[in-house]
Amino acid sequence: MTEKTFLAAIAEELRCDLLRAESVSFAVLQELRDRLTAPERRDVAAQLPTGLRRLWNTGDRPDRPPDKVHAPEFVGRVRQRAALPDDDEAARAVRTVFRQLQRLLGSPTGMEGEAWDVFSQLPKDLKRLWLDAGR
Repeated sequence: MTEKTFLAAIAEELRCDLLRAESVSFAVLQELRDRLTAPERRDVAAQLPTGLRRLWNTGDRPDRPPDKVHAPEFVGRVRQRAALPDDDEAARAVRTVFRQLQRLLGSPTGMEGEAWDVFSQLPKDLKRLWLDAGR
């Protein structure tokens, strides 16, 4: 999957243009990245196409510990970063980006390979969002 197909799928599902899809993707990818350990952040980055890797790595610090937020705060942060109208729309955006990320990582259910490694680092409530995205 290329950056273009990733963003096009998000734009189609969210019914927005590519610029908005990139903005939403940036918000979700940044929040997810901040929730993971440094080795896992590197593993995910290694599998992303160049443009998405840039979104993923922007502002990262190798010495930063994982930010142990749960789903409500995660969704709220995405809402703020992406300037979404409410938490329902932010949760929809999170599931959409998670779904495309899982596909990009070669995981149809979100529980294979690198996607499993991401899943294993999430708290229960974020795991539900991750699994909902794979359905």
